[in-house]
This record gives sequence, C-alpha cells and structure tokens, in this order.
Amino acid sequence: MRRDRATIECRTLKDGEPATNTDPTDSWSLVVPLKPLVVAKSRLAGSTGDLLRPQLALAFAQDTVAAALACPVVRDVVVVTDDPLAAAELTALGARTVPDSPAAGLNAALAHGARAVRADRPRAAVAALNADLPALRPAELARVLTAAADFPRAFLADAAEIGTTLLAARPGSELNPAFGGPSRLRHLSSGAAEIVLAGVDSVRRDVDTGEDLLAAAALGLGPYTASRHPQAGPTAAPASDPVCGAPRGC
Repeated sequence: MRRDRATIECRTLKDGEPATNTDPTDSWSLVVPLKPLVVAKSRLAGSTGDLLRPQLALAFAQDTVAAALACPVVRDVVVVTDDPLAAAELTALGARTVPDSPAAGLNAALAHGARAVRADRPRAAVAALNADLPALRPAELARVLTAAADFPRAFLADAAEIGTTLLAARPGSELNPAFGGPSRLRHLSSGAAEIVLAGVDSVRRDVDTGEDLLAAAALGLGPYTASRHPQAGPTAAPASDPVCGAPRGC
C-alpha cells in the first residue's frame, strides 16, 4: 500500500505535535515479550511442525535480542518471559529477564516490562519490540528509534501495515501498548505518531507464518534462526563487520 506525503504528514503530526525533539534521547531500553516456548508461534506449526516450532520461536528471540543489543542507540534489553530456557539463553546474550508476573496477556506484559525499566531509571526512554524479528539489523533499528525520539510516543507498523512491531515512549510519556491484531489503527487512535521510513524492512518483518519466514529469509536471517532452519534462505550479515568491526549493518 502506497501512502502519499499529505497522508504521512497527517499521521505523524498527531494533534498538531511538531516533529521536533525538545528532549533528546541518546539511548533506549527495549522491552521484548516472549511467550513460553511450548505455546509460542502456533501458526508456524503447519509449515515447520510442532517439534521445530518452539526452537524457531527461541531462535527468533535470540536473533532479535542480539541485534537489538548491537544497536548503537540501545542501552539495554529487558525480556518479559516465564520460559526458563528462553530466560537463560537470552540472559546469556546480555539481556535482563523478568517474569511475566501479571500473566494477563501481551500488553500487560509490556507495561510490566516498562515499569521494571523505569523502577530503576524513571526517566528512561522505553520501546516495546516484537520478539519475532529474525532478520533484524541494528542500523535499521537505530534509524527507527532515532525517528521515534521526535515524538512523545511513536510506533512502526509491520510489513502488512496492520499490526505493530515497535512502540516507543520518550521520557515522561507512558508506553500504553495496544498490540495484537490490527494494532496499527489502535496505536494511531491513541495519539502515537506513526514512523514512516524507507529501508527499515528488517524492523517491520515479524514472523507468524511459513510465508513470513520465507520473506524474512529474503532479507537475510540472523545466525540463530538460520542454524535451525537453513532451508528457509540466506543468512544475514555477521554480528560484526570483518573490516570495520562495527555492529551488523554498519
């Protein structure tokens, strides 16, 4: 779906809010929600089988968290999960994990994670990020978060332009997540600005189905997902560039 410039401006200048950053954000804390692996990514079962499905759900989260931690504008990553294996693996990557103590669904888990971040740093800039972005590039995520810093709350729509893959809240603003199903319209109606950027496909490509996984593979899968499902397609660039030594996507 193509969007003309007038439509984009209307959506990103919500309620007359100018796209001017008066409270610069140097780094972000990301909150990543992850269901118990035994029930995660149920729609993948038809194409991958029930044995591989939980392994892929973990791999997606590992590639997402590893890329997020390599992003130059990300300070830290908090994963909200009750899965002990996932918690151990993602902690080993450098994430902090907290249990899903509300146990009341995705948005309650995200709000809980944001509170956990701000309990330590009340003025933290917080962003919710999907755990199923296996092609995520640190440089593309940095562009999205930098754009989000121009607004009190901002979000990025998924590749289908129906859901949401990222929702950000600057210091002083509540996250107020409304993920699930047609969340793009819910986030728009809540007053969040929509981030409209070209060249950030890896941040928009979440994976729910076998077709989504093939589309992510076309962008380049991260190493954890590629190792579990190499037939899906090519792998992403390595975590660091062999020449510049910078994070993936430098």
